[in-house]
Amino acid sequence: MVAKAWSRRRTARSSTTDTIKGLANEAVGNVKQGIGSATGNDKLKAEGKAQELKGEAQKTTGNVKDGAKHVADKLTGKV
Repeated sequence: MVAKAWSRRRTARSSTTDTIKGLANEAVGNVKQGIGSATGNDKLKAEGKAQELKGEAQKTTGNVKDGAKHVADKLTGKV
């Protein structure tokens, strides 16, 4: 049981990590879209859009985790 809990904690990312990875994916996705548009490469544009959306989802995940931690801290008196 302890190993299972340790494993979950080890693989869970912090809200900051999710937010940073999300920003990076959004930026790379936007660059890909721009290059795809400039070169007429529809596949690259689509890949860029997908990566941008992935980044937006990662940022949202980070924000939700941050909000949940804030609520938990308030409930336990850590704030």
